[in-house]
Amino acid sequence: MKAHNIFLLILGLATYITFISLKRQPYQNNYYYFGNNIYNIHIINGFTNNSSLPLIVWCSSDDDSGDIGGHALQERDDFSWSVETKFWKNTIYLCTMKLDQKRRKFQAFHGNRDVQRCNPTKHCFWLVKEDGFYFSNDEIYWQKYFSWI
Repeated sequence: MKAHNIFLLILGLATYITFISLKRQPYQNNYYYFGNNIYNIHIINGFTNNSSLPLIVWCSSDDDSGDIGGHALQERDDFSWSVETKFWKNTIYLCTMKLDQKRRKFQAFHGNRDVQRCNPTKHCFWLVKEDGFYFSNDEIYWQKYFSWI
Protein backbone atom coordinates (compact mmCIF):
# COMPACT_ATOMS: atom_id res chain seq x y z
CA MET A 1 0.00 0.00 0.00
CA LYS A 2 2.82 2.39 0.86
CA ALA A 3 4.57 1.76 -2.50
CA HIS A 4 1.26 2.44 -4.29
CA ASN A 5 0.87 5.83 -2.58
CA ILE A 6 4.48 6.79 -3.39
CA PHE A 7 3.94 5.82 -7.03
CA LEU A 8 0.79 7.98 -7.24
CA LEU A 9 2.57 10.90 -5.59
CA ILE A 10 5.49 10.68 -8.04
CA LEU A 11 3.10 10.33 -10.99
CA GLY A 12 1.11 13.37 -9.86
CA LEU A 13 4.26 15.43 -9.33
CA ALA A 14 5.62 14.43 -12.76
CA THR A 15 2.33 15.42 -14.41
CA TYR A 16 2.33 18.79 -12.61
CA ILE A 17 5.93 19.53 -13.66
CA THR A 18 5.15 18.57 -17.25
CA PHE A 19 2.21 20.99 -17.52
CA ILE A 20 4.09 23.79 -15.76
CA SER A 21 7.01 23.40 -18.15
CA LEU A 22 4.67 23.68 -21.16
CA LYS A 23 3.64 27.13 -19.97
CA ARG A 24 6.80 29.01 -20.85
CA GLN A 25 8.01 32.00 -18.94
CA PRO A 26 7.63 35.46 -20.54
CA TYR A 27 11.35 35.82 -21.23
CA GLN A 28 11.38 32.60 -23.23
CA ASN A 29 8.84 33.41 -25.91
CA ASN A 30 5.45 34.47 -24.50
CA TYR A 31 3.83 31.58 -26.38
CA TYR A 32 1.65 29.33 -24.28
CA TYR A 33 0.48 25.93 -25.37
CA PHE A 34 -2.61 26.02 -23.20
CA GLY A 35 -5.04 28.82 -22.49
CA ASN A 36 -5.89 32.04 -24.25
CA ASN A 37 -3.59 34.88 -25.26
CA ILE A 38 -4.25 38.45 -26.28
CA TYR A 39 -2.55 39.97 -29.32
CA ASN A 40 -2.78 43.58 -30.49
CA ILE A 41 -3.17 44.18 -34.21
CA HIS A 42 -2.23 47.61 -35.63
CA ILE A 43 -2.77 49.00 -39.12
CA ILE A 44 -0.81 52.15 -39.86
CA ASN A 45 -1.30 54.49 -42.80
CA GLY A 46 2.25 54.82 -44.13
CA PHE A 47 1.34 56.79 -47.24
CA THR A 48 3.06 60.13 -47.73
CA ASN A 49 1.44 63.29 -49.07
CA ASN A 50 -2.09 61.86 -49.00
CA SER A 51 -3.65 64.33 -46.58
CA SER A 52 -6.79 64.63 -48.70
CA LEU A 53 -7.28 60.88 -49.23
CA PRO A 54 -7.65 58.66 -46.18
CA LEU A 55 -6.77 54.98 -46.18
CA ILE A 56 -10.07 53.14 -45.71
CA VAL A 57 -9.76 50.04 -43.53
CA TRP A 58 -12.57 47.52 -42.98
CA CYS A 59 -11.88 44.43 -40.85
CA SER A 60 -13.96 41.47 -39.78
CA SER A 61 -13.69 37.99 -38.35
CA ASP A 62 -15.91 34.97 -38.65
CA ASP A 63 -15.78 34.31 -34.90
CA ASP A 64 -17.73 35.93 -32.05
CA SER A 65 -16.26 39.42 -32.58
CA GLY A 66 -17.52 39.58 -36.17
CA ASP A 67 -17.31 42.90 -38.00
CA ILE A 68 -15.15 45.48 -36.23
CA GLY A 69 -16.12 48.16 -38.72
CA GLY A 70 -14.57 50.62 -41.09
CA HIS A 71 -12.07 53.35 -40.33
CA ALA A 72 -10.61 56.23 -42.33
CA LEU A 73 -6.92 56.66 -41.52
CA GLN A 74 -5.11 59.85 -42.36
CA GLU A 75 -1.34 59.89 -42.89
CA ARG A 76 0.46 58.08 -39.97
CA ASP A 77 -2.84 57.22 -38.21
CA ASP A 78 -2.98 53.87 -36.41
CA PHE A 79 -6.07 51.69 -36.06
CA SER A 80 -5.73 48.85 -33.56
CA TRP A 81 -7.74 46.15 -31.83
CA SER A 82 -7.11 43.18 -29.58
CA VAL A 83 -7.52 39.52 -30.48
CA GLU A 84 -7.88 36.74 -27.95
CA THR A 85 -6.61 33.48 -29.36
CA LYS A 86 -8.19 30.20 -28.37
CA PHE A 87 -6.39 26.90 -28.01
CA TRP A 88 -9.16 25.06 -29.84
CA LYS A 89 -9.84 27.58 -32.65
CA ASN A 90 -7.83 29.41 -35.30
CA THR A 91 -8.71 33.11 -35.15
CA ILE A 92 -8.60 34.97 -38.48
CA TYR A 93 -9.19 38.66 -39.21
CA LEU A 94 -9.60 39.75 -42.82
CA CYS A 95 -9.15 43.41 -43.70
CA THR A 96 -9.90 45.30 -46.87
CA MET A 97 -7.74 48.35 -47.60
CA LYS A 98 -8.74 51.05 -50.04
CA LEU A 99 -6.97 54.22 -51.11
CA ASP A 100 -8.35 56.00 -54.17
CA GLN A 101 -8.38 53.28 -56.88
CA LYS A 102 -6.15 50.83 -54.97
CA ARG A 103 -7.87 48.00 -53.12
CA ARG A 104 -6.50 44.91 -51.35
CA LYS A 105 -7.90 42.28 -49.00
CA PHE A 106 -5.52 40.42 -46.69
CA GLN A 107 -5.36 38.47 -43.44
CA ALA A 108 -4.33 40.99 -40.80
CA PHE A 109 -4.27 38.22 -38.20
CA HIS A 110 -4.18 34.46 -38.68
CA GLY A 111 -3.77 32.64 -35.37
CA ASN A 112 -1.78 29.68 -36.71
CA ARG A 113 0.63 32.03 -38.50
CA ASP A 114 0.85 34.99 -36.12
CA VAL A 115 1.06 33.40 -32.67
CA GLN A 116 4.78 32.93 -33.29
CA ARG A 117 5.38 35.83 -35.67
CA CYS A 118 3.92 38.48 -33.34
CA ASN A 119 5.99 37.36 -30.36
CA PRO A 120 7.62 38.31 -28.08
CA THR A 121 5.73 41.64 -28.06
CA LYS A 122 2.27 40.20 -28.87
CA HIS A 123 1.87 43.09 -31.31
CA CYS A 124 1.30 42.66 -35.04
CA PHE A 125 1.98 45.88 -36.95
CA TRP A 126 0.97 46.39 -40.58
CA LEU A 127 2.37 49.47 -42.32
CA VAL A 128 0.47 50.21 -45.53
CA LYS A 129 2.53 52.18 -48.04
CA GLU A 130 2.40 53.17 -51.70
CA ASP A 131 4.36 50.07 -52.77
CA GLY A 132 2.72 47.50 -50.49
CA PHE A 133 2.14 46.04 -47.04
CA TYR A 134 4.89 45.69 -44.46
CA PHE A 135 4.87 43.63 -41.25
CA SER A 136 6.69 44.12 -37.95
CA ASN A 137 6.29 42.93 -34.38
CA ASP A 138 8.32 45.82 -32.92
CA GLU A 139 7.88 48.80 -35.32
CA ILE A 140 11.65 48.82 -35.88
CA TYR A 141 12.28 46.01 -38.36
CA TRP A 142 9.81 45.95 -41.24
CA GLN A 143 9.44 43.25 -43.87
CA LYS A 144 7.44 43.70 -47.06
CA TYR A 145 4.88 40.92 -47.38
CA PHE A 146 2.97 41.83 -50.52
CA SER A 147 2.11 44.56 -53.00
CA TRP A 148 -1.21 46.17 -53.75
CA ILE A 149 -1.68 44.07 -56.88
